[in-house]
Amino acid sequence: MKYMLLIYEDAGLSEGEARAAALEDIIARHGAFAAELGERLVAGEKLDAPGTAATVRTSGGRATIHDGPFAEAKEQLGGFYIVDVPDLDAALEIARKVPLGADGVVEIRPILDLDDAGGA
Repeated sequence: MKYMLLIYEDAGLSEGEARAAALEDIIARHGAFAAELGERLVAGEKLDAPGTAATVRTSGGRATIHDGPFAEAKEQLGGFYIVDVPDLDAALEIARKVPLGADGVVEIRPILDLDDAGGA
């Protein structure tokens, strides 16, 4: 079964050399993590900063476009992994190992197989 691991972290990073060193470290840790996952890893990417996002909001059948992320929050979606594992317990075990730059949250969501669910 496939699961998406959504990585939420503090979007406010410090500037300068400390930020560059922290970024270099977390990139290396994610590289090692992806290698450890091996064939269980279906996909994974880091997302650009929240300020580069756009949101399409539909209300009353009318779609409007807004700059920025959907939510105003300290923690923002920063990246994701999609893993193919036997069950939720296996996905949870992987999620516990996702490298985080500091404090953060990893949300685990099953990916529905629309063929099995009677969808398109």
